[in-house]
Amino acid sequence: MAEVEIYTTPICGFCSNAKNLLKKKGAAFTEYNVMFDNTKRGEMMQRAGGRTSVPQIFIDGKHIGGCDDLFDLEFDKELDPLLGIGA
Repeated sequence: MAEVEIYTTPICGFCSNAKNLLKKKGAAFTEYNVMFDNTKRGEMMQRAGGRTSVPQIFIDGKHIGGCDDLFDLEFDKELDPLLGIGA
């Protein structure tokens, strides 16, 4: 299974949607709450090419993008291979 990291805030509906999809897929993930953590937020922005919105999702260190990007991968049937599901 792939290593999944997701930068979130607790009041973000898009973050909840992304986490729910990952949970539905059975993918374990490490969550970083950036709401009041400027160090983690800065880390997220650096890794995500300057993006400031949440969620920002990484699979095996590769920046996937946000919630819409994750769902696009799922729609295009590209998410399972990235997560190592069925491989």
